[in-house]
Amino acid sequence: MDLIAYNVVDIAGPEPRNRHQKETPSMISVPAEPYEFDLDPATTALIVIDMQRDFLQPGGFGEMLGNDVSLLGRVVAPLRRVLDGARATGMLVIHTREGHRPDLADCPPAKLTRGRSATTIGSPGPKGRILIRGEEGHDIVPELAPIEGEVVLDKPGKGAFYATDLELLLRNRSITRLIVTGVTTEVCVHTTVREANDRGFECLVLGDCCGSYFPEFHEVGLKMIAAQGGIFGWVATSQQLLSVLTEGPATPETAARLAAPDPVTADLGA
Repeated sequence: MDLIAYNVVDIAGPEPRNRHQKETPSMISVPAEPYEFDLDPATTALIVIDMQRDFLQPGGFGEMLGNDVSLLGRVVAPLRRVLDGARATGMLVIHTREGHRPDLADCPPAKLTRGRSATTIGSPGPKGRILIRGEEGHDIVPELAPIEGEVVLDKPGKGAFYATDLELLLRNRSITRLIVTGVTTEVCVHTTVREANDRGFECLVLGDCCGSYFPEFHEVGLKMIAAQGGIFGWVATSQQLLSVLTEGPATPETAARLAAPDPVTADLGA
């Protein structure tokens, strides 16, 4: 009789971390708040949340709602350096895009009508229909475009776990830690970190690789994550991560590139 092998996904969550257990040689320690964050690139994923034209570029949904998109554009340069560093170590990279089906069948009425604005999801705009999959505005800005082998995860909600297969992807790769970046800090980043925390993943949020249209929300959002001993996770800067990440398996050429001034000079309005 032929036997059929099945892949069994462990949904119980990662094993609790033993603070007294000796770390493996591949572990690195990142200076962070409220205390150092230990990670192994082999069991860590970089999550890049919603770095889309509709949110970052002039003519996109964000600007059409009256926001200053340059506040989000500041995230691109440090995030590009982190992306280079993660790729150099072979770390799993996952890009998310918030958006909906063209027929809006996956967009709840409450989300569609919220704000009582003339500009809503699905409305026509300079970059196509707003937050609709396949439209120009839905795509990731070219400076941070995914490369072959990286996961692009389309999500209909704020959190990256809601109505997606993100958890399955992480469990199947034995991922236990997440480096979380993207926009906006208080909405999609915060929601994703909270979802991950409830599922047992340990999250490091890079403050300068996240952004908000409201600087005060960004500041408070980061404080909330690291409060009370790291109630939702850890907070660090891109430089704090790269200072230890590039000491690992990165090639000399990659390390030199990461240490050099950022090459990204493209205008986000292009």
